[in-house]
Amino acid sequence: MGGLALAGVLAVLGTAAIPPAAVGVVPGPAAPLADAGAPQAAGFSFRGPMVQGGVAIGTAPRGTTLLTLDGAAVPLARDGRFIIGFDRDAGPAATLVARLGTGAEIRRPLAVAPRAWDISRLKTLPKYPVPRPEFERVRPAELAQINAARSMQSDSQGWGQVFLWPVVGRISTLFGSQRIYAGEPGAYHSGIDIARPTGTPVLAPADGVVTLATAKPFTLEGNLLMIDHGMGLNSAFMHLARIDVKVGAQVRRGQPIGTVGMTGRATGPHLHWGMKWRDARIDPLLVAGPMPVAE
Repeated sequence: MGGLALAGVLAVLGTAAIPPAAVGVVPGPAAPLADAGAPQAAGFSFRGPMVQGGVAIGTAPRGTTLLTLDGAAVPLARDGRFIIGFDRDAGPAATLVARLGTGAEIRRPLAVAPRAWDISRLKTLPKYPVPRPEFERVRPAELAQINAARSMQSDSQGWGQVFLWPVVGRISTLFGSQRIYAGEPGAYHSGIDIARPTGTPVLAPADGVVTLATAKPFTLEGNLLMIDHGMGLNSAFMHLARIDVKVGAQVRRGQPIGTVGMTGRATGPHLHWGMKWRDARIDPLLVAGPMPVAE
């Protein structure tokens, strides 16, 4: 079974039921997102899981001049392909509408499968890594940089590639899990944590353009690197010990971009890999497939 196809099965079953040590026992590369196998519908074709935290690549009906998902325009590539994503908390249904040059419309209802999520309790770790007044003083400027980076759009074609894991190792925290900090609920975990020693090289999972490379560690993310893969899909790499690329640089799939560290809010060296499609937070496990077995 292809990596992405298996990841879709895991998603439907709920990754919370799978211990982190078991996520990675399937060897081999992930299947291409564009070749993962998916349902067919009149006028549309799709590849990828229609599930919370998932992304799918589709092909619009011939002659489409405007495509929308729940009323929001979705860009089309020259060959008619597009990408859509579903947030961790996405509802059970969505609707694609293709408007043709003739003025006719083709509507495609989508069913978005739910998932179960893991809850972890960190009884002694406070929610904020610095005293609250200091955090509230510096955080707005950090968020402004993150939001500005996410608003940048490039013409990268990385969104349609087979995504690599930026590092291979033990998955210590799954996407979508929620942490309770000393009894105080935090936001759900927005990416995948991969435990690796400080200094381990981090590779670009796909082609893209660097939109943020912090000059100093942020309070939560530490040294943060963000890459736009095109069509609204982007990656964020947190807690880096070192960033090896600069804003505006075009990176290639498999290119070293930094090293694993434990800067910012981290209790040990690891890489946090987060992904978003527009405002929807995406599970990297559903994009890259199961973690390869380390050699």
